[in-house]
Parts: sequence; structure tokens; C-alpha cells
Amino acid sequence: MKFTRDDYNRRIVDLEGKIPEDEPVFLLRAQDKHAPETLRFYAKLLMEEGNVTMAEELLNHARNMIVWQKSVKVKSPDK
Repeated sequence: MKFTRDDYNRRIVDLEGKIPEDEPVFLLRAQDKHAPETLRFYAKLLMEEGNVTMAEELLNHARNMIVWQKSVKVKSPDK
């Protein structure tokens, strides 16, 4: 898998080998102030196509990020 950040390419691994080595992937961290809203938007797209279960999982994850953000410093992403 290929991340947008080279340091992620060296540190984050797919131990089960389910993601092809050349597949671009993107990681959102809860410290990113935009992450919860991004997940909510993606959940909206999933709802529109009828994937309610995954949309609900994403909305729950977004809520967990917001709770976590209240106890730490959030920021814009950096490299």
C-alpha cells in the first residue's frame, strides 16, 4: 500500500497482505481537526448508495474522534 506520506509507507504495514503494494491509501488521524467531518461526509455518500451499516460505523467512529479531540490538542495536518 502507498500512503501520501513516505514516513507512513515505512511505519504502517498490512500484516495480512490484503492491500496490494501499489494501491494508494489515505490515513486520517483523530488529531486532524478535519477528520470527523470527513468521515461524516463519506458516511453520507454511503447512505446515499444504501450502505447503511458501513455509514453507521463511520458515524460512530467520527463521534469517537470528536470525544477524543476534546481531551487533546487538534491541528491541521502536516508533513
